[in-house]
Amino acid sequence: MRASSRPSSLRRRLTGGLAGAGALLAGLAGVPHAAAASTPSTAPVDVYPAVGPTTSILDHRALLGDVVEPQWYESNIPFVDLPDKDVQSTYYYRWRTYKEALKYTGPKDGWILSEFLGPVGYSAPFGGINAAAAHHVYEGRWLRDSRYVDDYLRYWLQGTGSEDKEPNDGKGTTSTDWAHQYSFWSVDAAVARAKVTGDWDFVEGMLPELTKQYEQWKGNFDPALGLYWQTPVWDAMEYTASSYQSDDPYHGGEGYRPTINAYQYGDALALGTLYQRTGDSAKASHYRAEAASLEKAMEAWLWDDDAKFYEHVARDDNPTRAKLADREEIGFVPWYFDMPPAKNSVAWAQLTDPQGFAAPFGPTTVERRSPWFMHDALSGCCRWDGPSWPYATSQTLTALANLLDDYPAQSYVSRDDYYDLLRGYALTQRKNGVPYVAEAHSPDEDRWIYDSAGHSEDYNHSTYTDLVLNGLLGVRPQTDATLELEPLVPTGWDWFALENLAYHGHNVSVVWDRDGSHYGKGAGLTVWVDGVQTAHQAQLTALTVRVRRDAPAPLPTLVDDFANVSETGYPRATASYTWSGDKPENAIDGQDFHLDVPSTRWTTWSSPNREDWLEVDLGAPTRIADLRVSFYDDGGGVRTPDSFALQYADAAGTWHDVPGQTRTPAVPQRGVLNRVVVDPPVTASRVRILPMRNDGGAVGITALQSWRPVLDTAHVAFRGLVDGAVPVRPDQPVTVAADVTSTEKFRRASVSLLLPTGWTAQPLTATQIDRLDPGATFTARWSVTPPTDVDLSADAPVRVVVTPDKSPGRTASAVAPTRYTFDPADFPHTLWSDTFDTDRLADYRVDSPFGERAPDFSVHDGALHASGSGRTGALLAAPVTGSAAGTAVVVEPESFAGTQPEDSLFAGLSAGSGDNALLWYNNNFRTSGVDVRVGGSSRGDDVTGGCCASVTWAPGDRFAAVVLGGTLTTWVEHAGTWSRLRTAPVSRGVDPTVLASWSPAVGLRSDGGTLALDRVDVLGR
Repeated sequence: MRASSRPSSLRRRLTGGLAGAGALLAGLAGVPHAAAASTPSTAPVDVYPAVGPTTSILDHRALLGDVVEPQWYESNIPFVDLPDKDVQSTYYYRWRTYKEALKYTGPKDGWILSEFLGPVGYSAPFGGINAAAAHHVYEGRWLRDSRYVDDYLRYWLQGTGSEDKEPNDGKGTTSTDWAHQYSFWSVDAAVARAKVTGDWDFVEGMLPELTKQYEQWKGNFDPALGLYWQTPVWDAMEYTASSYQSDDPYHGGEGYRPTINAYQYGDALALGTLYQRTGDSAKASHYRAEAASLEKAMEAWLWDDDAKFYEHVARDDNPTRAKLADREEIGFVPWYFDMPPAKNSVAWAQLTDPQGFAAPFGPTTVERRSPWFMHDALSGCCRWDGPSWPYATSQTLTALANLLDDYPAQSYVSRDDYYDLLRGYALTQRKNGVPYVAEAHSPDEDRWIYDSAGHSEDYNHSTYTDLVLNGLLGVRPQTDATLELEPLVPTGWDWFALENLAYHGHNVSVVWDRDGSHYGKGAGLTVWVDGVQTAHQAQLTALTVRVRRDAPAPLPTLVDDFANVSETGYPRATASYTWSGDKPENAIDGQDFHLDVPSTRWTTWSSPNREDWLEVDLGAPTRIADLRVSFYDDGGGVRTPDSFALQYADAAGTWHDVPGQTRTPAVPQRGVLNRVVVDPPVTASRVRILPMRNDGGAVGITALQSWRPVLDTAHVAFRGLVDGAVPVRPDQPVTVAADVTSTEKFRRASVSLLLPTGWTAQPLTATQIDRLDPGATFTARWSVTPPTDVDLSADAPVRVVVTPDKSPGRTASAVAPTRYTFDPADFPHTLWSDTFDTDRLADYRVDSPFGERAPDFSVHDGALHASGSGRTGALLAAPVTGSAAGTAVVVEPESFAGTQPEDSLFAGLSAGSGDNALLWYNNNFRTSGVDVRVGGSSRGDDVTGGCCASVTWAPGDRFAAVVLGGTLTTWVEHAGTWSRLRTAPVSRGVDPTVLASWSPAVGLRSDGGTLALDRVDVLGR
């Protein structure tokens, strides 16, 4: 059927959620969205990747200890058994912290890794920070499940992490995209990973993006010296020894640094490798030549032949290109990439020098003999002028392993030094006697000095497991069909074991047992591949093992339809009760870790109810087939439930048990992921879980997920979106269009449109694909009409789903929010209007939320004036209440005072000096946001929607505060066009029915001078 054909069946009016015929509806043209529409069953995908044939030498559960979800570790990580239990326990702890840092962001970007477990203001979208991204890739290259790091690399190179950001925004001084916010050796890391996985197709497929990532650093290249420069803070290092010798100790003066030049050297060599593999010898030679040129320039300008070290050279006000007098730990970084010549190995004498970098909890970040050593380091985070820093320790240990394995023998450092440094690093990662990593440690005392509660815990900014595998145990991946083993373990070790190392699509196990008595597998060094012994030798020396290079079997792409990292729009989580320290949204925030602080959980601690529920409102019908629940259990007041119910809501809002459930495990177990396969799947908009304890005690959830396998070969994209959304108006039809493309030919698939409650759709084209060839596009269109009483603040989603007839379990889909643009005409009832032609000030109530003297209010010349000397501010509350159906407060300023810092306008709802929900605009800073006070206390970003929107007011512009239900949206009108500024989920702090009873209000606040308003209108729906 051609896309342009329109059979008579398509002219049927569709009401509810599913618009379009096809297999998803079992031949029906549409069903009400809230009913659980059954769809054909399909075999569920595995939760974890299959390990495959291997050995059974170690007791994995005993090694893991009491971790949550041990099955994840069993399926993903290499297991080690070491004589040094401190090094070993830190190894398993660091896999736990890596798992905690995994964050699922949604269908566009999938998985990323976070640096901090909680959000920070300077991160890229979803919390990505590229400063340690290469560390994340190096560490994660050993995971069997390739989807985590695949997604993460795509995020930085192709996805949201590669998108534009404003330069000079304080979040990367000159960078124009997030992937260049901080220095980042991305190409080297991607190639290092491919050496482990054997999946060269993946990294070669991103060769254009990897090349672009490298080339965009050329803005920092100085052709006169042949070197790159970087600002220390954007090298992830503020307050360094070099920074203190500039006029900006925090950022540091721009300089030619060993770091950025070594990173670019490593990336250039990696590009040479990739271009050679893809048959482009010319480009391979080009990038290898660039690497050689960098190596030569670094020797000429950054190597100090007197200090025998690589050092920072200031870019500005330094005509002689004098080198920094202080050795910094960054001088070891070039060996991370095998960059220096062998003669420069003398630099490593500083590692163990008591006046160099040696420390009980080191190495230090600047040599001890420097006058800047620990300068102000105890005054607060973050100063890299002496503290022991895991980020740098990781680089130094990787560099040291390369020196010992890849360079000629030298007399400065030995394998014992590697082990001593690694063991010291392991012991540094302790707090109260248990494994712990934060931001920076004292070099001489057993304490973390940069360790903020709720911020620094389990800080994912370094490597450790990679240092054990690649360094200590000597697993040296290769580009060919071999694996080199060059262990750096102490010569006195009589045994160690490595099991289930995922390498080139195979399982590798290694045992060293000097006399064969420890493991009973024979004396010497033995290697197994897929459970079959393939190599053996008597001595613990270097060994090359043949391992056939097979890329691992591809794993299915999955989408969690419940995930909402931003906690705005849909899906929405609500609950019958939530402890004050938690949020329902935490259960669907894409993270799953089980810490007390910080937390990502919903709990019912102190609930008065015998039974509570957690609901996810998807906003539009969604296929539910594979639900997964991670219960929180602190071993005290919040425990694993004894049972739980799963329910969906029908069109009338009545809840029913989800049919066709198969649960694994059959009853909830502590520390185990609970999976519910729904067969046949159901389609519903609202789902809830009711976890219950027999004793009525508190329960908690850290993750509630709904996974769906994706049809990778098809792609769906909406047409005609405005700022990423479908524009809508109450009871007004709008055309929704979507394009379907495919990388492979497929036949017969339905294209369905899923809509929110009460919305209607009329197909305008065919919605059944008979055949789609690669390169061709199938376009489906519908006429969609929201109901008259639609919630204009909801941004409810619409979803287009492509379902092949032959494999209905795998779908391709796209989701877009709908977005209403404010129009006063949609609020036809005038509740209050004041044009200030007459003085009606006596009708208003004066509220004082700022605790300041009220300005002198007066009405003259057709405007309200607020004047005063010094700081004044107050609200004028109109003598009416808002409309329960929706209220808009529209205000037109005449002029501002021109004072600073306060020169502000307010509009919204107020119930006195301590209870307000207000739009604010500060004309001095040209910014706008939302303030919410309840009981005299200001509420945070979770209620106000965060700060801030940039606005430049011009005479004639108007502002509007629109309250619908429990949501406050703020708007500005310029040249006749309204634009949304902020969305504030005020209902998180104020019950919507209470909010609707508050008085519409306007306010003025300044530091002297006079502000004036032309008009105030309060409109209702």
